[in-house]
Amino acid sequence: MSSHLTEHDEQVTVVEWARYNQSRYPALRLLHASANGGLRHIITARRMKSEGVQAGIPDLFLPHAAGGYHGLFIEMKIKGGKLSQAQTWWLEALNAQGYKAVVCYGAIEAIACLKSYLEDNPGQALDKSSAQA
Repeated sequence: MSSHLTEHDEQVTVVEWARYNQSRYPALRLLHASANGGLRHIITARRMKSEGVQAGIPDLFLPHAAGGYHGLFIEMKIKGGKLSQAQTWWLEALNAQGYKAVVCYGAIEAIACLKSYLEDNPGQALDKSSAQA
């Protein structure tokens, strides 16, 4: 990925890849983004905080157990991006709870992480009958 892309651009690329590859990796239907990040009107920000939005929660979550983990969290960063204190805390806390929680610097790294996570556990693919939406 080009260094001029934003974290938003990189994450969109990951989500587009995931949607395109759901037939190969059915569990990707479960991949979703947190509501964190971005600038919001103060009223919206307060409302979301009261609903449970917390700073530092990783950008993407795949709630699919694999490889001894409960699921995969991905914090997206662009090359040279730094973790906040809250992001570091969340990654450490999630790893301690049995999730795989990682930082990926760009879409290529995040896609490789997703593929590795899913390919290491081919027997745990999401049942297609439960994936119908």
